[in-house]
Amino acid sequence: MLENERGEWELPGGKLEIGESPEECLAREIVEELELQAQIGPLLDAFVYEVLPGTLVLVLACGCFTEDLRNVSHSAEHSHVGIFGLDELRGIKLPDGYRRSVLTWSQNPAFRKRWDF
Repeated sequence: MLENERGEWELPGGKLEIGESPEECLAREIVEELELQAQIGPLLDAFVYEVLPGTLVLVLACGCFTEDLRNVSHSAEHSHVGIFGLDELRGIKLPDGYRRSVLTWSQNPAFRKRWDF
């Protein structure tokens, strides 16, 4: 997760570029924001979130796989990067849609097999 300028934790992501699919956008944003290569998995959730008063964004949350989190970093647009266990999600400032998406992904058999969860 990445901590934004509002002090909230969020999943990596961003705006689509012209001609880009949502999956291509997410893979690009993960590289830009975390310096990680990721395989984009299934769509988990779609929700509208008010990031600032009067500014609504449509969030498409996908499950993702990456090989190695040891060298994870963050871009200048975020203040911190964090890796949290499922039991820690309630204790951090995280929009409900992101929390729901992470919990949904944790129940996916592909996730459970990959991480021996």
